Amino acid sequence: MKRLTVLCFLGLFLFSTPLSVFPKEPVQIEVLYMNHGPLRPTLRELDELFTGYGDRIAVYGHDFYSEEGERFKAEKGIKGHVPLVLWIDGKSTLKVNGTPVQFRGFPTGSGPASFQGKWNMEVLKQALDQVTKGN
Repeated sequence: MKRLTVLCFLGLFLFSTPLSVFPKEPVQIEVLYMNHGPLRPTLRELDELFTGYGDRIAVYGHDFYSEEGERFKAEKGIKGHVPLVLWIDGKSTLKVNGTPVQFRGFPTGSGPASFQGKWNMEVLKQALDQVTKGN
């Protein structure tokens, strides 16, 4: 009888506790990058930005030129010369303030003009804020 009472209270507690009490899984961030001079300042900025999200995100880096990077590129269908691509929860394009943004290439204003994307660190921060809201 005592055991049944304890199990009933435990069940009542678990079913009445809101799901928001339990921590959510971190948002997965995958970064395909070319580890060379022109991109290193951007990689440092990304590292600083990601650090600010603590355990709300889990970041996985893939060096473009490594064996593992080759496998990752094949998995993601990357065939060309692209210095940087970010996937946030499996997507390289997200809507930020209602506008689709593709996180590919150097941020606007950095690196060679021909390899610049149409995003910057502030837009990336807004995207990360969106996906980690509630985490």
